[in-house]
Amino acid sequence: MKKVYLDNASTTAMRPEVVQEMTKVMTEDFGNPSSTHSFGRNGKTILELSRKSIAKHLNCSAQEIIFTSGGTEADNWILRSAVEDLGVERIITSRIEHHAVLYTVLALQADYNIQVDYVKINHDGTIDLTHLSNLLSEEKKTIVSLMHVNNETGTILDLDRVGVICKQYNTLFHSDTVQSIGKAEMDLQKNTVDFIVASAHKFHGPKGIGFAFVRKNSGLQPLLFGGEQEKGLRAGTEAVHQIAGMAKALSLSYENLDKERKYISDLKMYLIEQLEIHFPDFRINGSKEDFYNIINIILPFSEEKTSMLLFSLDMKGIAVSRGSACQSGSIKPSHVLKEMLSEKDLKLPNLRISFSHYNTKEDIDWLIESLKEINN
Repeated sequence: MKKVYLDNASTTAMRPEVVQEMTKVMTEDFGNPSSTHSFGRNGKTILELSRKSIAKHLNCSAQEIIFTSGGTEADNWILRSAVEDLGVERIITSRIEHHAVLYTVLALQADYNIQVDYVKINHDGTIDLTHLSNLLSEEKKTIVSLMHVNNETGTILDLDRVGVICKQYNTLFHSDTVQSIGKAEMDLQKNTVDFIVASAHKFHGPKGIGFAFVRKNSGLQPLLFGGEQEKGLRAGTEAVHQIAGMAKALSLSYENLDKERKYISDLKMYLIEQLEIHFPDFRINGSKEDFYNIINIILPFSEEKTSMLLFSLDMKGIAVSRGSACQSGSIKPSHVLKEMLSEKDLKLPNLRISFSHYNTKEDIDWLIESLKEINN
């Protein structure tokens, strides 16, 4: 059976060069980077070269990159420390954030009774920046937490503009950049964001490893206590092989960015053209101008076709999702689409289709063919 993977927003296939790099490190460089003997020093060298390489691509200093197990841990750490250690009394976020942010905010609200304000969402899924400015006019020690690229719709936040607004009001700014790191340029000298996070498995690296960018002198304190690893900010022996794999994956992503972005953008446009021909009543949740590798659509199918849609596509070897991967096991409507759609539209079948450079036009043809068969 033909296998078609169109769920790259949930995870990506590792590049062969990344697997090679990790295998080499696991085989030859197994020393604990905290040990002082040659095996340990060798591990430490790989660790620090990886940190420098990541920092170079983001135009920040190596000491501002802290390795974590991924975006979820980094989001939890940054928001919790902002409240516990930096004296933040209010968090401004949106109702369409990833649950790693939303649930952390709710836990902090329950534990510390902090004020939580949700910025309004426009119908296309973008953030109402006028409302954000109005919220910030109330003087209170605040952190703003807004994601760069929405993982369900691909809606893009103007990171530079929000950075400027937050600076203007002397407010901390955290952005979950899990969907955009490795897929969009990021210049942390130009942008004033205080904290961003990344997960390697979103840019063709290994799972279970990521990093946080923490602007220097932020005053953040550790979430995990133990050894002195990661400048005392994140205890636990570093996963050197995963970190080396992540650095390799990020380098390859940025080396190939222009070429792969154009290729993927063309694929997305091809899908939209095919949908317009075969399902003229389909709709895009968000807009065509959203992030180039994600599209979220509503299909003009009847209700009984909706419940089995993912299963039917899976039977045809096609992997797509409804909402985010962390959510797609549940039949609850997506919390993101709930903010954007009417009750009636929420009942219609929505699909998130997300691409990588490994996809082809044939993949899209097979998806369209399969959707036509399911709808018959």
